[in-house]
Amino acid sequence: MTTLEIRDLRVSVEVPEGVKPILKGVDLTIRSGETHAVMGPNGSGKSTLAYSLAGHPKYQVTGGSVTLDGADVLAMGVDQRARAGLFLAMQYPVEVPGVTLANFLRTAKTAVSGQAPPLRSWIKEVGAAMDQLRFDREFSERSVNEGFSGGEKKRNEILQMELLKPKIAILDETDSGLDVDALRVVSEGVNRAKEQTGSGIMLITHYNRILEYIKPDFVHVFVAGRVAEEGGRDLAARLEAEGYDRFLSTV
Repeated sequence: MTTLEIRDLRVSVEVPEGVKPILKGVDLTIRSGETHAVMGPNGSGKSTLAYSLAGHPKYQVTGGSVTLDGADVLAMGVDQRARAGLFLAMQYPVEVPGVTLANFLRTAKTAVSGQAPPLRSWIKEVGAAMDQLRFDREFSERSVNEGFSGGEKKRNEILQMELLKPKIAILDETDSGLDVDALRVVSEGVNRAKEQTGSGIMLITHYNRILEYIKPDFVHVFVAGRVAEEGGRDLAARLEAEGYDRFLSTV
């Protein structure tokens, strides 16, 4: 059983006017096999939470703690966090010109597991995962995300999740920019990865539609850098119907 424990997390960023607090005391616990939906209006701190957990240097942790099975995540470098079992699917995946997707995937798998996967079985595993995601195998010989559509980039993120098998997967607005068919395929990939590995999932989203495919066990509403309310699947449906006005009026 893996546990990611976030306690009183406080994070700031540098802006032209000075240091701006974004997260103002976040408490959240994610365990193996659990799916947590993090919802909230723009600017509430959802993506800041994701990138802070991954170790993005832009975000300065000013207080609180993050542990993964008791180990201090905040003391780890970005690569150490990945090897410990944290995974981030980015909202805006970056292009990596000159590095083929095939080489990127095998290098990442080697770095995370500590040894290179056997080539024959690895090629078979990658191909099968791409087929299930309806991701043309031709993309494996192209530079990472270069010239990919938005949907292809998101398929690539979930392909990485399936192959790297993280303990905790943080999915930052994986549904943004996806049409109905791509949303279903990507969601099936997330569910497949969770079923195979028992990963805990933090799913950041604005909308209820992805939660029709990826069923959350818990829903957390972020407002102004804090968790304003928590509940189950019914809370997401209520947010879809009512929006965030009742939270914003009290900020």
